Amino acid sequence: MAITLLNPAGLPEIDVYRQVAVASGSRTVYVAGQVAWDADGATVGVGDLAAQVERCYLNVGTALAGAGASFDDVAKLTVHVVDWTPDMMPLLLDGIARAASKLGTTAAPPATLLGVAALDVPEHLVEVEAVAVLD
Repeated sequence: MAITLLNPAGLPEIDVYRQVAVASGSRTVYVAGQVAWDADGATVGVGDLAAQVERCYLNVGTALAGAGASFDDVAKLTVHVVDWTPDMMPLLLDGIARAASKLGTTAAPPATLLGVAALDVPEHLVEVEAVAVLD
């Protein structure tokens, strides 16, 4: 099975992995976990969970677009939040709503929310990964 690896414009290039993998055949798109960074790799919204959630979802949208997909094609999301507690849910939902408004989507694919001890750097509070399926 052929795999095409992509680093879409608008996301930083990382030496150890690509942002998106597209598998031919069923056209499944796997988006690497996106954190709250801009195209240059600078963290957005330090200390602000809602702002970081918003940026993560926007980055997932950018990655999906690079593969010819959108949130309408997402089959599964996984969200990792540092030191998660249920009282953080309003901030998470606020960030998702802000991103959805900017992306022009109401898609609500199945999702898994995981509390984690830490992510790649201390400034990152959340990471979002996606799997999409194209016709």
